[in-house]
Amino acid sequence: MPDDEPSSAGAGLPRTRRWAALGTAAAVLPAMTVVMVGVRENLDLESVLLLYVLAVVLISLLGGVLPAVVAAAAALLLATHWFTEPYGDWDVTHRLDAIALVTFGLVAVGVSVTVELAARARVAAARERVEADLLSRVTSGPVRETSLADVLTQVRDAFGMTSVALLADASTGSPRTVGRVGPPLTEAPVISADAGDGLRLVAVGPEHLAADRRLFGRLAGAAARAWDAQRLAEAAAQEAARAADLAEVDRLRSALLAAVGHDLRTPLAGIKAAVSSLRAPDVAFAEADRAELLAQIENSADRLDELVANLLAMSRLQAGVLSVQIAPVALDEVVARVLLEGSRDTPVEVDVPDDLPHARTDGGLLERVVANVVDNACRFAPAGTVVRIVGRATADGRALRLAVTDRGPGVPPEQWEEMFTPFQRLDDRSGPGVGLGLAIARGFTTAVGGTLTPSATEGGGLTMTLTLPLEPDSAGRT
Repeated sequence: MPDDEPSSAGAGLPRTRRWAALGTAAAVLPAMTVVMVGVRENLDLESVLLLYVLAVVLISLLGGVLPAVVAAAAALLLATHWFTEPYGDWDVTHRLDAIALVTFGLVAVGVSVTVELAARARVAAARERVEADLLSRVTSGPVRETSLADVLTQVRDAFGMTSVALLADASTGSPRTVGRVGPPLTEAPVISADAGDGLRLVAVGPEHLAADRRLFGRLAGAAARAWDAQRLAEAAAQEAARAADLAEVDRLRSALLAAVGHDLRTPLAGIKAAVSSLRAPDVAFAEADRAELLAQIENSADRLDELVANLLAMSRLQAGVLSVQIAPVALDEVVARVLLEGSRDTPVEVDVPDDLPHARTDGGLLERVVANVVDNACRFAPAGTVVRIVGRATADGRALRLAVTDRGPGVPPEQWEEMFTPFQRLDDRSGPGVGLGLAIARGFTTAVGGTLTPSATEGGGLTMTLTLPLEPDSAGRT
């Protein structure tokens, strides 16, 4: 055991203090004796013994009861030899001197023991305060994800350990670590305590004494309670997350039913009415009327097809099963296919050079993104205005930007992110669609490694800017 550690035998003080007290006694008592012998004619035995008692008390305060008893014995011998008649002899001729010497010995030992007990009481009270403060810190904190780590950190800091861990299944041959602070436990623990329910608190570091082990055992119980509380908190958080997920599913289901119910019934009603009219045996339609009914059927079927496609796309996005095939894609070709395949009442002006570098993206998903953004712009563009599509390379030449601009009512900046929420129609606007177009566009854009950001159009309206990564080593095309 190192010298600066307390010994289990004795007062619990460090050995260095006891040796210092013995050295002090060896130096002070002879020095006092020499001084008092010089003035012996002016001192009586009782005064000498009182001075020796003072020295013994000071030595007791410094080193505890053992050095004090040794000092008291030495002082008794010195007083007998030098301050009782005949001087310089070990005989005590006067009965009163003998009584004084015996009383001195008893008083010196009694005072030493009293001082030692008082010191121990002070140390115990201080230890209890430290233990209570430590236990209060590790048990009164809020239960959160790191509460067990906080307890283990407090234990490590309080005991000066290098690593502290809480082990589960400690009674088996292969315990598992449920919490640890510090490096992995590569050495055998120097201190451990049972925490109940198969848990054990272990630590690697300098050895401690029985009193410290008692505190360590109490902290093991605190660590076990923290672990149990943390597990309960995690279970509650999981239940809350599941409840939130179910609430979100219910919200989406309600929004889907509310939106799809109208958008499904409208084209279906149009198809049903047109087909019923064409099949009426008692009505003869002119060729122009017949063509108009057939066009109505085709437009309604297109709307149904778009609705089903958007719903399927959103389900793939939310399920995380979207298939992405990255390859070089010509931006002008994608825009051309979008405009050729769709029929829109609003005119679209295109400015996408055919010599732009290729984008590194998924052509099919990019086509859906552009189609949804263009359709959204045409839906809100006022009559007599034009939707513009402009494609350019960025100034640093590392990406491509495709901007779709309309002159519609625009959207306030604080509602830009809300536009991308599934089944969301800002300001409860009526019209075709279930509020999935921009949500799908944002999801597909993120999947192909791009970004879709809204901005205000100068003079009024909304501009959606699609930014895509450039295909490496892609040069301008001719």
